Amino acid sequence: MEFVELDELTRADWAGVVAGEHEPFGPEGGELAWREKERHFALRAGDGRLLALAATVPVAIEIDGARSFEVVGLGGVIVTRAERGRGLMAKVVEPVLSLAREMGPDHAMLFCHRGLVPVYGRLGFSEITAAVWAEQSRGPVKMPMCAMWLALRAGATWPAGRVDVLGLPF
Repeated sequence: MEFVELDELTRADWAGVVAGEHEPFGPEGGELAWREKERHFALRAGDGRLLALAATVPVAIEIDGARSFEVVGLGGVIVTRAERGRGLMAKVVEPVLSLAREMGPDHAMLFCHRGLVPVYGRLGFSEITAAVWAEQSRGPVKMPMCAMWLALRAGATWPAGRVDVLGLPF
């Protein structure tokens, strides 16, 4: 198995990893429009199949309507159902986070369903307890999924207050 950066994530790549699973990110995110990611990464099996995916995109956020900064948005993290429970999520996310540390922002941020909070917690992420809002075609919506953050630099902290993602969620 090897960690690779994909030139692009094709529909066939996505379909192969999702493998027909309905609502692979849970029902909370099914009705939302999501931001396109810029960089796509995968774990590729020896036979060429993609087993896991993760992607990044720089995202501007605002805290309490005043302080704004950029985060590395981590999204599209999925392990094909047949391979879950084997530690592949960490094997795709950890090298992506190493690359994120080279991207500039002090923080990474992601959205996930409640059941994955402990899993991302083991990778160093902390839950954002304040409300997180993001844009949708009908206007800003409070995100129904859990939001989490990770310091990409020593000493980085997460400020208190409502979080507004400037644009679509990731």
